[in-house]
Amino acid sequence: MKLLRIAPLLLAAALLSGCAALSSVSSEVASYGDWPASRAPGTYAFERLPSQQAQLAEIEALEAAAAPALAQAGFTPAAAGAAPDVLVQLGSRYQRSEDSRWDDRLWWSAGFGHWRRGYGLGPRWSFAYAPEPQRYDREVALLIRDRATGKPLFEARASNEGLRRDDPVIQAALFQAALLDFPRLGINPRRVTVALPATP
Repeated sequence: MKLLRIAPLLLAAALLSGCAALSSVSSEVASYGDWPASRAPGTYAFERLPSQQAQLAEIEALEAAAAPALAQAGFTPAAAGAAPDVLVQLGSRYQRSEDSRWDDRLWWSAGFGHWRRGYGLGPRWSFAYAPEPQRYDREVALLIRDRATGKPLFEARASNEGLRRDDPVIQAALFQAALLDFPRLGINPRRVTVALPATP
């Protein structure tokens, strides 16, 4: 019983220390396209789907997360009223994992307890259940199209699973991973690790 009382405290401490120590994000990245070798990145503007127009706060936050990665890849926002060279469409997916990898009874997080001798008592089994931390799956997607022709030039996705809830820092890191090798393409999928900015 004592272990049952202590386990949640230990788990909370581990999660807090893990979040504080998080200094990088690793993700699975896949990229596709046919960006012309002689073409410079140029200027861009975000293109919003009708469904995204109805969720203005969410799409603005997503665009803010993608903007640093686009700048690192060489793109600059088009000036107000000017026609951009390319249009950039964004997407994201985020969900909390409901199923545990230990759902199979064989892998329950249970401890088969201790032997207790004396007074004619035999072995006594105790079960110490340690709840698993919640996991989160997240993915971002990016499509770059030529504004004049509408031709798709570059597409990339980055996905990640971890203990940390979704936030702009993680989204920005995923976009950075998705555009890290732009305009080159690599093995799909591939593992990309991006360092997070230091926090005071």
